[in-house]
Amino acid sequence: MANYPSDPQTRPGNRRPGRPYSPGQAGNRWLPPLDDDPRRAGRDYDSRYHDAPSAAGGEKVTVTRAAAQRSREMGSKVYGMVHRAATADGADKSGLTALTWPVVANFAVDAAMAVALANTLFFAAASGESKGKVALYLLITIAPFAVIAPLIGPALDRLQHGRRVALAASFVLRTVLAVVLIANFDSATGSFPSWVLYPCALGMMVLSKSFSVLRSAVTPRVLPPSIDLVRVNSRLTTFGLLGGTMIGGGIAAAAEYGFQLFQMPGALYVVVAVTVAGAVLAMRIPKWVEVTEGEVPATLSYHGATEMLPREPAAATGRARQPLGRNIITSLWGNCTVKVMVGFLFLYPAFVAKAHDASGWEQLRILGMIGAAAAIGNFGGNFTAARLKLGHPARLVVRCAIAVTVVALATALTGNLFVAAAATLVTSAASAIAKASLDGSIQDDLPEESRASGFGRSESLLQLAWVAGGATGVLIYTELYAGFTAITAILILGLAQTVLSYRGESLVPGLGGNRPVHAEQEGVRTDAVVTRE
Repeated sequence: MANYPSDPQTRPGNRRPGRPYSPGQAGNRWLPPLDDDPRRAGRDYDSRYHDAPSAAGGEKVTVTRAAAQRSREMGSKVYGMVHRAATADGADKSGLTALTWPVVANFAVDAAMAVALANTLFFAAASGESKGKVALYLLITIAPFAVIAPLIGPALDRLQHGRRVALAASFVLRTVLAVVLIANFDSATGSFPSWVLYPCALGMMVLSKSFSVLRSAVTPRVLPPSIDLVRVNSRLTTFGLLGGTMIGGGIAAAAEYGFQLFQMPGALYVVVAVTVAGAVLAMRIPKWVEVTEGEVPATLSYHGATEMLPREPAAATGRARQPLGRNIITSLWGNCTVKVMVGFLFLYPAFVAKAHDASGWEQLRILGMIGAAAAIGNFGGNFTAARLKLGHPARLVVRCAIAVTVVALATALTGNLFVAAAATLVTSAASAIAKASLDGSIQDDLPEESRASGFGRSESLLQLAWVAGGATGVLIYTELYAGFTAITAILILGLAQTVLSYRGESLVPGLGGNRPVHAEQEGVRTDAVVTRE
């Protein structure tokens, strides 16, 4: 399938024929041929606002009018800047812009839910005096997701023509759960009944993670020809953090504070509004993300020769599968190791703050310090990853895993809050860089027909690792040295498996690096191979 022309000099009526796809090109064979539109979005936008006639002469310029005009100008500039960033590199034509806005909505929903349930679910379970609540929190919100997460990837392989609907459904179902929570809100106590709160919290978590897995599988289909998957994923994450987490979370916090005057859960109303908008935006993603002809599912296991030599041809049986190569497996182990630490840091600091009967301002200081370090590290890591030349992505992942293990060990030895904040900063940055390296390995080492499945499987594993880290944060004794000692022991095991996989060995048979960098496809393809024009 030909790529659309990207020459800005091309005009309608003079369209050039599409270039044939080849593995060395940065094209995306899933994109349909599209005519170039000479009316660039940024130019159209500027002409609307900068070429508009000025106000009628003779009108007296007042302070109010001047302020209103200045506000309009600033708003138009901000909108133009965001619009140009979202449509850069042909993202508006490939469909990446259409995917960007549901991603922002997903980040905003997560931030608003964190605000809505901060005092009712999270801190209620974080009480160091109530071990029963801690166990209930773990049982209902963490343990079931550990069972559900591994099923998301395989289910995605069987979802042939409904990915946009599945993305929209993840928002619609969260709308329903938010409405259920609002309907059962107790204005007298400012909380929710436990039998409603915990299942809804689990549902919100599962649907959010499911959206992330689906998004990872859809992204390769909207890849502009001029940029790679690493930069696309970094762009999506940056938009999500700025537009969703920061702006959306700020709006939710303001709504929660303002609606307290009326004894209403303001943040949940924000959740309802954003999830409805997210469902509509998800259905506006281009239809070509549904094309699955010629896809070959990726698999973690490998049953071929372990030597870097051609193996004898054998009778292929069963459905075609594409095993992941050594670099991808190494990157997966390293990312899962880092993700365990990320999940641990998401839950454990709040348990520490609450368990020590600290004052409200002290809790705010602890959580603010950790949260700020995480936000700065995440943003800086994504900013850096988008500009790195990933010549050896697996090696970079190994270094990220080493850095995270070292800072965890330093925190365990010191038991100091400032060291814990520094560890959070390093972990967040390392997580972003390691994820970009994993994306680079998948793009470089997997054939195009298996990349969508590879991204879906990898995202499922990363979410499961996050759950494991979060569960550790719930179970461990709320002293910094004790918690970080336990998580360091887990990280050392993950780091050992990562290093061994990088060297072509493994602690876990069949799931390590004892395989070639480019593994041969297993089984028989039952569908016709997609022709490339």
